Amino acid sequence: MSNPHVLVVDDEADIRALIQDILGDEGYGVTVAADAGEARAARTQRKFDLILLDIWMPDTDGITLLREWSEGGDLNCPVVIMSGHGTVDTAVEATRLGAFDFVEKPLSLAKLLRTVEAALESAGRQARAATNLLPSLLAPVGRSEVMQALRERVQQYARHDGSVLLSGEPGTGRGAFARYMHALSRRTSEPLTSVTAASITESNAEEQLLGREDGDEITAGIFERAAGGTLVIDELSDLGSSAQKILLGVVEDVRFTRVGGRSPVKLKARIVATVGASFEALIESGKLRRDLVAQLSVLSLRVPPLRDYSEDVPELLTYYVDKLVDAEGLTFRRFNVAAQNRLRNYPWPDNVRELKHLVRRLLLSGSGEDIALDEVEAEISAITPVDEPLVKQDLLAMPLREAREHFERSYLQQQLVLCDGKVGQLAKRVGMERTHLYRKLRSLGVDFKSVGSDDS
Repeated sequence: MSNPHVLVVDDEADIRALIQDILGDEGYGVTVAADAGEARAARTQRKFDLILLDIWMPDTDGITLLREWSEGGDLNCPVVIMSGHGTVDTAVEATRLGAFDFVEKPLSLAKLLRTVEAALESAGRQARAATNLLPSLLAPVGRSEVMQALRERVQQYARHDGSVLLSGEPGTGRGAFARYMHALSRRTSEPLTSVTAASITESNAEEQLLGREDGDEITAGIFERAAGGTLVIDELSDLGSSAQKILLGVVEDVRFTRVGGRSPVKLKARIVATVGASFEALIESGKLRRDLVAQLSVLSLRVPPLRDYSEDVPELLTYYVDKLVDAEGLTFRRFNVAAQNRLRNYPWPDNVRELKHLVRRLLLSGSGEDIALDEVEAEISAITPVDEPLVKQDLLAMPLREAREHFERSYLQQQLVLCDGKVGQLAKRVGMERTHLYRKLRSLGVDFKSVGSDDS
């Protein structure tokens, strides 16, 4: 039997030559093509056992070429996609069109060879594509212990079917973890339905969630549209009291009845809800039902703020540069070491979302190949709102004296709250003589009298 023959489609000559040499040394036959035209011509001349296909090419992109072959009934071998960090839409489309797997650039030769072997072994079993491709593209970025532990927890939860409560600050990527969990689960081929809780009003909650039945005419609600897949409810605390009551009843009974209907419908969707980091305070205030949170938190996951894994910032910057260049056609630029280091020490009040927006602005506004420290300083805000927690204040953007005063004021204000406004207790807690502490509080403008009494 002859050795497998591989078609390599990539517009970069050095990549084509590298893959040709590597696969040739392993005994594979290799044909190379620089663009879609050459790839089409090569496929008219012989049958291939595997195609390695780059996404971003100048004439016709790889997804368009894959669609052409797939929809034309001409895809008779596995296809492995090659690219920098891909987008979710690209992953979904490539999966639908029959791609087997995805390898990232710069290429890991060991990973490439393993993928080639697996793809060739899988010939005729393309249904495995979704479980191979989507999770690798949707996996949250980061090599820190925090992110590794988080990914492992999501992978464990993906094997179960219980409801999940994802808590965290806005912008931390709770929705991304929900998508990753869905992609790893047995439901990956079924719909991922996401609904913003604020869009469900008190007046339409029942019909939106449960659907309507009028004789033979049925209008499916959110629960029914998500059947078989995963339903993500974004910002649970934005649900009104009526919607919370309906959701609680459905989760408890695992069934619902459409408005105007008589027969119950089984709930077939897994529910994942996101909620703010301070959701306990919302429960205490009565805005969020404790029993609903308890029902939804069969499994719970706290998504940390970016400042808790700041060592991953350089990798995140690279990821979003590649993603925005690929997805939006922005000009490629790289962050120099000084700029990366500055951003590692920035508090990121709006978390990963803020990082992504910053990268987009810098790619759009600059012209040089490198993104330097002065550009970064010009973009990030030098003034943190005074009511922001100390941990979110960008002290590095301030002169030393101002930063010290900012720190001391925030530190003493928060310590004073912990001491119930008692300056005597505060003096013991922070290790300062009481008279000196009074002077310090007055010089910083800290109104200790409004916090509580001055009793020791």
